[in-house]
Amino acid sequence: MGWFGSGNKEAPAGTTREDRSKCWEARDGYFTCLDAAEVVVAGTEGSKCAAQRKAYEQNCAKSWIDYFNQRRVLAEKQKPLLAQAANQ
Repeated sequence: MGWFGSGNKEAPAGTTREDRSKCWEARDGYFTCLDAAEVVVAGTEGSKCAAQRKAYEQNCAKSWIDYFNQRRVLAEKQKPLLAQAANQ
C-alpha cells in the first residue's frame, strides 16, 4: 500500500486512448441525433435520442459530459456572430 492510495494501479475511466475514442464516438452520435431533432441544449430532447444519450452517458465521464454540453451550447450561440464577422 502506498502513501496516498489503496495500491490499486487501475487507471481512472477515460484515461486510455480506447476509452476516449469510445466517448468521442458516443458524443458524436448523440450530437448528430440532437442536430437531426433540431435540439441545441442536450437533455431537452425528451425521448428522441434516448439510445444515443444512454451510450454517451455510459462511455463518458460526468465532467466530460458537462464540458461537451456547455461547448455545444456556446458553439451554437457563436455561429451567427462568426457568420456576421465572415461577411464583413
